[in-house]
Amino acid sequence: MSDAIYSKDHKYIVEKLKQARLDIGLDQDQVAGLLKRTQSYVSKIESGQRKIGVVQLKAFAHIYKKPIEFFIN
Repeated sequence: MSDAIYSKDHKYIVEKLKQARLDIGLDQDQVAGLLKRTQSYVSKIESGQRKIGVVQLKAFAHIYKKPIEFFIN
């Protein structure tokens, strides 16, 4: 997997993050509150402007009640 922020793999992960958030019926502000982060943080991740590490991905997966494999191509 390429570590470039605009790689195909990164784009896939952020699309799945947004899909999972919408599937569970949360808005970015609600997710931010659960993560103890700002809405801007969530927005930047979902728009691909910010990289996401495995620890962060695990936190999102927990909130969205999805296995981490859901987000990985």
